Amino acid sequence: MDLISVLGVIIGFAALIGGNFLEGGSLSTLVNGPAAIIVFGGTIGAAVLQTPKQGIQRALNMFSWVLIPPKFKLPEGVEQVVAWSKIARKQGLLGLENAAEKEKDSFSKKALQLLVDGSDAEVIRHVLETDLAVVEQRDIEAAHFYESMGGYAPTIGIIGAVMGLIHVMSHLADPSQLGQGIAIAFVATIYGVAAANLFLLPIASRLRACIKEQSLHRELTIEGVCAIADGENPRAIETKLSGYLR
Repeated sequence: MDLISVLGVIIGFAALIGGNFLEGGSLSTLVNGPAAIIVFGGTIGAAVLQTPKQGIQRALNMFSWVLIPPKFKLPEGVEQVVAWSKIARKQGLLGLENAAEKEKDSFSKKALQLLVDGSDAEVIRHVLETDLAVVEQRDIEAAHFYESMGGYAPTIGIIGAVMGLIHVMSHLADPSQLGQGIAIAFVATIYGVAAANLFLLPIASRLRACIKEQSLHRELTIEGVCAIADGENPRAIETKLSGYLR
């Protein structure tokens, strides 16, 4: 689990609630059921409306990346490709068949299978770069699901506040209820702005960072596998791939 992400969420909400207490407020002033339904229901509804079913499913699956991000360590990637090149150097490309069977990462597995099949470097590069572009675009669209919710939430929070004020205006005959009613109305704005800036937009940014790291790791794999296909020696491949570590 990524404790930094958890710590970030805790600090953000602790600052919000702690600031409310320091100003003399109480937790009950920040709790309002109708406002929560308007803001969170409206935000989810708007995001679902604009996102295809596959994008929603992918976005929900990728949410776990916030707490348990996939590990794409570039140094280990370089070591892995160099190890493959040494096997190919000693045993030929068919010697990588065993490594392909054991490989868990689907992208690396496909790259090795292309090598074992005897595909030339140009074909391997074309196939893998196409896969990389498709997966990257799919993942970016999934991250955009959270980004779009972060854009809708503050606006819907304002809508909730206006609806609350309309309700307050209908009770002008009782001035004793105006202050409390207005305070409750603006809770919807707090929900919208806080959800967007403390939760939804940071999630989108975190997912984009994971996608970028994954794409960089796969670009490294493409370069390494194509070098193996071209018959380059392990030392030259390691030197070439070391540029990804800077």
